[in-house]
Amino acid sequence: MKRRTFLMGAFAGTAALALGVNLYSPEFSLPEDSEGKDYRLLFSVLLPVMLDGALPDVATHKLAAQNRTLDAIKQSISVLPEEQQTELFELLDMLENRLGLLVLTSSMTPLLMRSPAELTEMLETWRHSYFALLQTAYLGLRELVMASYYACPEHWSRLHYAKPELFK
Repeated sequence: MKRRTFLMGAFAGTAALALGVNLYSPEFSLPEDSEGKDYRLLFSVLLPVMLDGALPDVATHKLAAQNRTLDAIKQSISVLPEEQQTELFELLDMLENRLGLLVLTSSMTPLLMRSPAELTEMLETWRHSYFALLQTAYLGLRELVMASYYACPEHWSRLHYAKPELFK
């Protein structure tokens, strides 16, 4: 057997395996919201990494802040223009899809199974990438998460910001 034949066979087998894993859909499905997917699970994995240092230290307060931010993310997505929603949903679908993960992160390991250090490294790789598409993906996710987090008035105290009073 020639080396080229072996390498092409290995490449074809790997591609077929990746395609099979991507097309395989298990019998169970998670209940979806009536308006469609809200990607709550995906954002719950990314939030602690993207809001590192901004979230409260107490576990119950941290969980409440994360839940409030997840609700704000859903609300923020609903007011985005249709084109931006479509682009965002394509990115989120790719992050939930193993073949999409392979393209975006060079790994088929689901984001749920990655450590915070691995997620931080992935996001930093996107941030400093030569590909404008990956930089746009990073900035879009970051702006969505940050805007949703700081849209909640209870998080303004960390910024030392107080709502202006019209009448004193």
